[in-house]
Amino acid sequence: MRALVQRVSQSQVTVAGDVLGSIRGGLLILLGVGRDDGDEQARWLATKIANLRIFEDENGRFDRSLLDCQGAALVISQFTLYGDTRRGRRPSFSRAAEPAIAEPLVNRFCNLLREAGVEEVETGRFGAHMMVSLINDGPVTIWLDTDVSRRGNVRAG
Repeated sequence: MRALVQRVSQSQVTVAGDVLGSIRGGLLILLGVGRDDGDEQARWLATKIANLRIFEDENGRFDRSLLDCQGAALVISQFTLYGDTRRGRRPSFSRAAEPAIAEPLVNRFCNLLREAGVEEVETGRFGAHMMVSLINDGPVTIWLDTDVSRRGNVRAG
C-alpha cells in the first residue's frame, strides 16, 4: 500500500457537487492499494499513520501524532499512486490492485484507523471522479510505502 499523507487545516471531497467528507485539522490520506497488498499492509500503514509524529508541540517540534492532537482523517482511494512512468508517456497501473481487492482493503484501512483511536475518519467514494480540496498546513507532505516493510527496512508491526 502507498499513502501520500498531507497535514491539513481543512480538506473536503465532493462527487457531482455533493460533499461526501470534510475535516478540519488532521490528515488528508491519498491511499493506493497494490496487487500484493493485504490485511498486514493495511494494519501496518494505519498504525504508522495514526502514530506518525508530524504535528508540532508547544516548542514547534514535530512531536505529536494524529492521536495526540485528536485530529481527523480524510481517506481518498487513489490507484494512480501506483502509476509507473518509467517507460513511454502514459503511466502503467499494472501494479495497482483490481477494484474487487482494493475497495475492501481501503475500507479495512479506515476501520483500522478507527480501531487505532482516530475518532473521525471521513472518506470519498471508491471509483468515483472526486474533487478533493485541501489547505496543506506547513506544508507537510509525507510519502509512505509498505513495500519498504517487505524489504525488511521497516518493521511491519
